[in-house]
Amino acid sequence: MSAEPYRCRLDRELYEDLLSDPSVARTKKQLERLAEEGENASVRRQLLATSLRLTRGMSPQLASIADECIEKLGVEIPLETYVYASPHFNAACVKPENGRLFVMFSSSLLEAFDGPELRFVMGHELGHYLYGHHDIPIGPMLRGEAPPPPELALRLFAWSRYAEISADRAGAVCAQDDAAVARALFRLSSGLRGSAIKLRIEEFAAQVDEMQVEDAKTAIPRNTQDWFSTHPFSPLRVKALNVFSKSALAVDGGFDNDTLESRTQSLMALMEPNYLEGKDPIAETMRRFLFSAALSVASISGGVSDAERAAFEEFFGHDSMPDTLDSERLRSLLEERIDSVLESVPAPKRVQVLHDICVIARADDHIDEPERELIAHIAERLGISEPLMEVALSGDVELD
Repeated sequence: MSAEPYRCRLDRELYEDLLSDPSVARTKKQLERLAEEGENASVRRQLLATSLRLTRGMSPQLASIADECIEKLGVEIPLETYVYASPHFNAACVKPENGRLFVMFSSSLLEAFDGPELRFVMGHELGHYLYGHHDIPIGPMLRGEAPPPPELALRLFAWSRYAEISADRAGAVCAQDDAAVARALFRLSSGLRGSAIKLRIEEFAAQVDEMQVEDAKTAIPRNTQDWFSTHPFSPLRVKALNVFSKSALAVDGGFDNDTLESRTQSLMALMEPNYLEGKDPIAETMRRFLFSAALSVASISGGVSDAERAAFEEFFGHDSMPDTLDSERLRSLLEERIDSVLESVPAPKRVQVLHDICVIARADDHIDEPERELIAHIAERLGISEPLMEVALSGDVELD
């Protein structure tokens, strides 16, 4: 067995991008040098001093759960589990040391979570190890004396959220129980135990829909704290796992991987920064591209409707649309700005702009064939898959 097929595509892509970043490589090298020189205390020594190692005899249930997850995910390294005293629900996978892998649980989590919920948590933590998430020194970089530049920080946070999606999928594969997975995420989010609150998974996941409604209120900018979160919101994680459960990776006859990744990315866009308000060069490139692309699509069928004009001005302000449009000049400008996007704008952000182009195109309640053809051309040039383009065209962000 291997866990690799379950890995979120953008986790892998951002991971590879970050590993090639000079700042990340430099921090990694510094940490490796400190480890070689013995300046970092032994992880196992710290765990033995501050936690209780759970042997098979002490916790046969947890040992059995670990065995099941190891087999399902193809883990090939000895595992030690530990418990530490804490009132908070938490678990962590610690970077391997001397050929051993360590997973630690808070005492309250072990007491409150049932078997299937623990399988999800165990699989999630093993997923972090299997996908190499320890290779990105996100903690030392973000907490260091010299913080990374904002653009790199945003990439680190975005990667971390997609890494959590990958680990969640590994956990779901181990749990094989969608209700238990949702319960585990609910408990982790709320801190509740017992039966004081009756969990309704649909209502918990519906918080994502409410977030989308709030984001649609253009007068209210998206909360920047979202961009600097290392974890997706728990209701969003439930939604993303619901999408995964309907894919071919989880069920026979499910939809393909492109559709899985495009739908997941549409959900995760809720936590991406709004480029319309950004001051950096990438945000400026995205705005300029949106301006020319939206005008090109809206005018290609012979004229811009009042609804399309109103939608355009929602993005760019009152009277922002030119009175006259030169279709030939617009098309030439569009191709130039696509080239600029390809040079500097990461793939997830290109999808954001395509989504907004489609919002303007759909404003008059239909997209005719010339508009669709031009949007398809834009998507192809940007390297955006057809399933993801269809999600943007339909505006269907409700995935249940």
